[in-house]
Amino acid sequence: MKLDYLLMDVFTREPLKGNQLAVVPKADGLLDDEMQAIAREFNLSETVFILKPKADRNTAEVRIFTPYTELPFAGHPTIGAAVALGLQNKVSAVRLEEKVGLITALFEKTDRCSGEARFALPRLPSRVADLSDKLGIAQALGIEVEDIGCDVYKPAVFSAGVTFHLVPVRNAEVLRRVQVNSALFNKVFHHDHNSAYIFTLTPEEPNNDIAARMFGMNLGEDPGTGSAAAALIGLLAEEALSTDQADYVLRQGHEMGRPCRITLQFRRDHEVLIHGGIGGHAVIIGEGTLDLGTESKPQ
Repeated sequence: MKLDYLLMDVFTREPLKGNQLAVVPKADGLLDDEMQAIAREFNLSETVFILKPKADRNTAEVRIFTPYTELPFAGHPTIGAAVALGLQNKVSAVRLEEKVGLITALFEKTDRCSGEARFALPRLPSRVADLSDKLGIAQALGIEVEDIGCDVYKPAVFSAGVTFHLVPVRNAEVLRRVQVNSALFNKVFHHDHNSAYIFTLTPEEPNNDIAARMFGMNLGEDPGTGSAAAALIGLLAEEALSTDQADYVLRQGHEMGRPCRITLQFRRDHEVLIHGGIGGHAVIIGEGTLDLGTESKPQ
C-alpha cells in the first residue's frame, strides 16, 4: 500500500519556519493503529489524516495524531488541513469534521503552495480550574515567584477542547529564561496532557501583542500551538473589562528558531464569550509517498 503525503510549515509564510505538519490527503481505509504508527514514524508534533466526510455537505473528516495519541482538536493541523484542501479544491471555505465538532475555515490563496486560513472555535474556551501554587509553578519553570503574573492575568487552567495550564509571566525576558524542571513539571501541571502555555504581553514589540511558549504533551517545546492559543482566548476574554471585542497577534516559537504568527480574536455579548477565532498562514514545502508494503505475488 502506498500513501501520498504533504509536508507543511504552519503559522508562517516562510518555508522552514513555523510549526511542521505532515498531511496524509487520502487516508480512507486506514485503521486507527495504522494512523498512530504513521504519526509516530513522521515524529512531528502532529500528523493530519484527511478522509471522506461523513456528511456530504462537508469537505472532509480530519483525524489528528501526535506520535503518542489522537487529539480531538489542534490549531496548526486545522490550519494546515484547511490550506491543503483549499488549494486542492480551489475553494474559499472548507468544512472539517473533527472530533471536537464541525469547523468551517475560510481560506485565501497566497500562491500555488501557500495560503491563509482562519476559523471560529468549535468549542468556546472555558475555565477548568485555578492554578494557585506559584512556588511550584516557579520551580517547575525555572523562574522566580515574582516573575509570575502579567497585568491583570493570573495562572489558570482553560480548555477549548484540549486542556492547558496558562501561566502569565512578567515580560518577554522572563519568557526567554524559562527552563523546564522535568522532575516537577508533571506534578505541578497535572491536568490531562500536562501542558503549560507560558505567555506575556509585548507592548514594546511592534509586530505582535502577546508572546508565548508551550511545553508538555510528551513533545518537549512546541513552536506553534493553536489549541493552546484557543484556550488562552478564554482567559483574555474573561479579563477584558473594557471591551467586548478584541483582536491579537501572538508570536510563538522564536526561542526555538521556528517563529510562528497566530491571530486571535474574541467577541462577547454582555460579558459572555460568544465567539473565538484562530488564524494563520501555511505553506507546502514538500511531498512524497509512504510505501507501507508490497502486494503478495503468486507463487
